[in-house]
Amino acid sequence: MQRLRRLIHQRAARQHEERFVLEGAKLVEAALEAAVPLEAVFHAPGAEEARGVGALIGRARDAGARVFTLRPGLLEAVSDTVTPQPVCAVAPFVDVPLGDLLAPAALAEGPVVVCVTVRDPGNLGAIVRSADAAGCAGVVVCGESADPYNPKVVRASAGALVRVRLAVGGDPAGVLEALRAAGVRSLATVARHGDDYLSASLEPPVALVLGNEANGLDPSLQAQLDGVVTIPMAGGGESLNVAMAATVLCFEAARRRRAGQASAGEHLR
Repeated sequence: MQRLRRLIHQRAARQHEERFVLEGAKLVEAALEAAVPLEAVFHAPGAEEARGVGALIGRARDAGARVFTLRPGLLEAVSDTVTPQPVCAVAPFVDVPLGDLLAPAALAEGPVVVCVTVRDPGNLGAIVRSADAAGCAGVVVCGESADPYNPKVVRASAGALVRVRLAVGGDPAGVLEALRAAGVRSLATVARHGDDYLSASLEPPVALVLGNEANGLDPSLQAQLDGVVTIPMAGGGESLNVAMAATVLCFEAARRRRAGQASAGEHLR
């Protein structure tokens, strides 16, 4: 149990073992659906009788995971949540090399979302969730961003973390250079004075670059960008939350892809 506690609470432990914890039946199920090779599943006494949990534990066991029944109160003692889930699992890291996101077939699917020093775990998890839901090519987490395997990120992603192509780490300047070398245009989001996102080209291959919640992107990265976009706001707010801005842009890109596909289908009739 000490190991489980360390993986939940210590980034250094996760990095050393390249393992993280999925808390709750929905996240464990998402990992199984994505064919993530779960190392171990832990559940509270009686959890197998809970609706759906018993079948889930059986699926995990059939997939090769070791299954452990814990003594009463142990999950509550190690959990990161106020109301602990009755089941959790240890899984290997799911990120891929940046080059996997930059393959032509992947880039054709939609934008690459680049998170540069997005520090809030809730924001990072929500961005991953939106990128997955909008069919983006993948997510790059770089700079001094939150740990994508932090339990708060994993929960906020609602299972998307194990589905989306995820690249982790690297100097932001190096990431932008790799994008340029792969023929990807990089568009940064700014609160004002950028091109209206509705008129900006979001067709792939393109990267949507999101900066820090408080300070935006480091000015030293400006020279590596192909443009900046702004989401106009009618209210008096200074800016949108970074996760909200990512969601708007990801789904606008998805809307245009669907419109293009529908148009192509009409021409074929």
